[in-house]
Amino acid sequence: MYKILIADDEAGIRTLVAKYAVFEGHTVVEAADGMEAIELCKNGDVDIAIVDIMMPELDGFSACREIRKFSDVPIIMLSARGEEYDRINGFEIGVDDYVVKPFSPKELMLRVEAIMKRTGRRANSENVSPQKEVVKLGGLTADVSARAVYIDGAPADMTPKEYDLFFYMLRNRNIALSRERLISEVWGYDYFGDDRTLDTHIKLLRRSLGKYAAHIVTLRGVGYRFDSEISAT
Repeated sequence: MYKILIADDEAGIRTLVAKYAVFEGHTVVEAADGMEAIELCKNGDVDIAIVDIMMPELDGFSACREIRKFSDVPIIMLSARGEEYDRINGFEIGVDDYVVKPFSPKELMLRVEAIMKRTGRRANSENVSPQKEVVKLGGLTADVSARAVYIDGAPADMTPKEYDLFFYMLRNRNIALSRERLISEVWGYDYFGDDRTLDTHIKLLRRSLGKYAAHIVTLRGVGYRFDSEISAT
């Protein structure tokens, strides 16, 4: 079971989520503002954090940015709004999932379980030393074994999920990938989000790739393809 941080200035929300988390066998620590959330992540050996955007002292986005400076703990962002800007902002700073209020506490616990399972699978796979694999497409270089991307010699700045999406598409380059396949393979078969999450990450990934964004081709009505034959313009 997991140690879950619940950071929200609404005591009722914290109590509700904590009730379901404890029922599922998890332990819970609570924070009423962003500063408390940061300190608990530093000192509390937290397995996953559920962080609200609108909090006093320090908002959720700022708190997550600070947490990412010293920890890769999975983070689920809570918001009373569903605007694309909030989603993009959250994913840019490394948030793993995004849940809009009002939400189902049971679904939230399922999202926690799904994220932790995916994290565990990655951790297990990283214990095996992979063979060196480097893919070069003009000035775009991807060191698959090191999870590193270089654009014209400079390291690309991507979030962990952008790396996951990029390397999955790269390994399956020149193959049409349906939206369902991308979501199930990159986020997991038990992912409870929607297609907008994939679209947002494709947008972020294209931005990170800069002039090499054209390698990611939209297949209308199907999904996407990473085309290795396209040259940067």
